[in-house]
Amino acid sequence: MQGLIDIDYLAHQLKALLAIASPTGYTDTIVRHVCGELEALGVGYDLTRRGAVRGHLRGASPAGARAIVSHLDTLGAQVKALKPNGRLALVPIGHWSARFAEGARTTIFSEKGVYRGTILPLKASGHTYGDEVDAMPIGWDHVELRVDAYANTIENLVKLGIEIGDIVAIDPQPEFLDNGFIISRHLDNKAGVAVMLAALKALVDGPQLPVDMFWLFTIAEEVGHGAASILLPDIASMVAVDNGTSAPGQNSSEFGVTISMADMTGPFDFHLTQKLVDLCRANDIRYQKDIFRYYRSDSASAIEAGADVRTALATFGVDASHGYERIHMHALRSLAELLTVYARSDVEIMRDRSAVAGLKGFTRQPSEPAPDALKPDSELPAEGRSLPDEPAE
Repeated sequence: MQGLIDIDYLAHQLKALLAIASPTGYTDTIVRHVCGELEALGVGYDLTRRGAVRGHLRGASPAGARAIVSHLDTLGAQVKALKPNGRLALVPIGHWSARFAEGARTTIFSEKGVYRGTILPLKASGHTYGDEVDAMPIGWDHVELRVDAYANTIENLVKLGIEIGDIVAIDPQPEFLDNGFIISRHLDNKAGVAVMLAALKALVDGPQLPVDMFWLFTIAEEVGHGAASILLPDIASMVAVDNGTSAPGQNSSEFGVTISMADMTGPFDFHLTQKLVDLCRANDIRYQKDIFRYYRSDSASAIEAGADVRTALATFGVDASHGYERIHMHALRSLAELLTVYARSDVEIMRDRSAVAGLKGFTRQPSEPAPDALKPDSELPAEGRSLPDEPAE
């Protein structure tokens, strides 16, 4: 597996993606970037009305096609009100805490042009408010956006052309460290997009894939729309690429691939998830499993819309997701490697070529006792034997 993924290309793409503001609802520029990159790689694509991208690598068969999906949109904010002091009240785009908005540098996209600004707590000056600064509540009602233009009244804001509903992008402030760590906002999910592009680069000049492979880039995942509108009937399996939540109580890691077994919408497909695990084992790709309780991905909207498609979620571990995020290149490389071996792997469930079929070829899940479960302790290897109770203290 070593050398399969072009790490320099992956890092270059991630830097380029982070440099493009793309809060949900303001994704045209990043869509153009991804389409241009697909053209450079020689990958054909379709573009929906609103801008979701569907890249296509032809395989030996169109039936039972596979898909990989990630999203181009990020968190952000919108102008909720023009305030008498010339500042802007905000509402979030996507679900993220105002705790991480305080101090953020921003870009405001108005009809008359682009303005810069900073999100500040309502009491931002220690010289003015003293200890009251530390007593401010946390919430979107307790922050405001200071525009870097002459604006100290509502009338000034109106003259600038700033209006309710204008989109606000949050600066990512990325750092790429020599030790492989990457710190930035919006790694969810621009890192996933970079991983997909790196995997595509590794596949385009290789042997023909077993089935058609679609590379889906959505534009409204952060507000729950996801992949519902971009799937095709021939797509039988879809792997979502997104961030795993590295935190106390979670099993995700900033190293290797984290395979999600379930999120808040329920378990992922048993067979597709197991296939990813088996591919990691067979190809010496470090992995771990996790369950995400407060999380949904691109696949959720497709399933909820009624798509009969197998879904799985493969992630790169992110520390402080939806905040000041941190990842490691090891996870991005590992995930890109998994996508390439998945794309090249044989199709095992041939029945999936048809949307509806009989029982013949239908899948089976383990239901018999594990062999060692039937053996007494004396016949088990030492590491499989039950241990006596600890002595009472």
